[in-house]
Amino acid sequence: MSGQDLKTIRLNPADNVAVAVSELSPGMVPPSEGIAVAEPIPRGHKLSVASIAKGEPVRKYDQIIGFASTDIGAGQHVHTHNLAMADFARDYRIGEETRPTAMVTETERATFQGIVRADGRVATRNYIGVIATVNCSGAVARFIADHFRGPEMDPYPNVDGVVALSHGSGCCMADDREGYTYLQRVLAGYAKHPNFAGILFIGLGCEVAQVNLVMQSGGIEQGPLARGMVIQENSGTKATVAKGIAQIAEMLTLANDVRRREVPASHLILGMECGGSDAYSGISANPALGAAADLVVGHGGTAVFGETPEIYGAEHLLTRRAVHRDVGEKLLALIRWWEDYTARNGGEMNNNPTPGNKAGGLTTILEKSLGAAAKGGTTNLVDVYGFAERITAKGLVFMDTPGYDPVSITGMVAGGANVIGFTTGRGSVFGGKPAPSFKLATNTPMFERLADDMDVNCGLVVDGEASVEEMGERIFTMILDIASGAKTKSELLGFGDEEFVPWQIGAVM
Repeated sequence: MSGQDLKTIRLNPADNVAVAVSELSPGMVPPSEGIAVAEPIPRGHKLSVASIAKGEPVRKYDQIIGFASTDIGAGQHVHTHNLAMADFARDYRIGEETRPTAMVTETERATFQGIVRADGRVATRNYIGVIATVNCSGAVARFIADHFRGPEMDPYPNVDGVVALSHGSGCCMADDREGYTYLQRVLAGYAKHPNFAGILFIGLGCEVAQVNLVMQSGGIEQGPLARGMVIQENSGTKATVAKGIAQIAEMLTLANDVRRREVPASHLILGMECGGSDAYSGISANPALGAAADLVVGHGGTAVFGETPEIYGAEHLLTRRAVHRDVGEKLLALIRWWEDYTARNGGEMNNNPTPGNKAGGLTTILEKSLGAAAKGGTTNLVDVYGFAERITAKGLVFMDTPGYDPVSITGMVAGGANVIGFTTGRGSVFGGKPAPSFKLATNTPMFERLADDMDVNCGLVVDGEASVEEMGERIFTMILDIASGAKTKSELLGFGDEEFVPWQIGAVM
């Protein structure tokens, strides 16, 4: 890739489309292709580099991203008007492409400055959490946390803050169905997250998600740093808020008594998300984050990605890297569940990409998925987890989450992710607590336009100024710095209180 002269990128010689790096006008002849542009092609959109007959597959990444819905001539714009989804067989070849992971010897592994809890768990942040079990107690949770703003935190310099986590669920749901199971996992997962030094559950009293049941199901015992309160049993809002403030003040004294110390990078659990995507996501930011994930795994840590609808059409690339047949079969079972889930709700998998994704050059879910799967790097897929399940494996793992970013990240954090890498091409603004989130821009114009929100400019790959491997190394170094306490752009802006969104699935009654 050669800077200003580069007008198109063909990702594989077998592809019959290329990506426009800059806006193309009729009559232009991109030097890398030697064909005349037949019509205007927006930046990030696809140019046909050969004639494609109606019904023939359109290939990108040397993979099928759809089928021509009409005859397409060389040099034409390929997008929603002439490219459509159709079913086709994928060759899953479970486990056939596994290979030994290049592991760094323990004595040479990278380190970061982490917080070691009494039970040996390692944190990257040090928060107190006020967690609502039901939407009805969300305001009270916020009233308690709001007390600890500004000067109230001055006596506790080692505590990152008090955060209220509320949500839109917790009642009028079946207590024996997957929606409630997911909520219990999320509440327990956050309560037990190393980045929370202490937590206070707040319930109303008449909801399905009772405080005592949530704590019992999660194996959380009442103690100085784990408590629960019920509004109806504490004389209402004012009395509950006052008692909650007193309990948090006691926790803060204990939580402040910590110091960071050197720990190996094997304690990292890197969560990876792709939001507000464009055509460059699969060219720059996602593969660069995948290269960083390879380094995390090589240093003994864990990298997790999800968004099951956004690996649809690329799942065969992951099953081939599954270390065991049951790992590959678990992934395929998720694909079948999603096909059924979308169908019974009157949708289809191709309802994703979003309008913003399409404006950025993505046409089908197959194309989006192939780019999104690049976050998975190149190492073996060692396990597959259900939504918000606790992550215990070392290596690359997958978690079943929807494509909706706040829900997906909530699931991964509940599973234990302690740093989040978030790629975006359109410019997502996001941050989460208690796990710090850093954002990777896929292209330079957006990075410069949203400079206060973006942490890394992966557009340098598209611009020809850095390789994917070089960006991966820079990202890995940044991950170590963030895990050591360096603030991300979203943390400096104050994001994280509103982005806690458990997956609300099933009937609301």
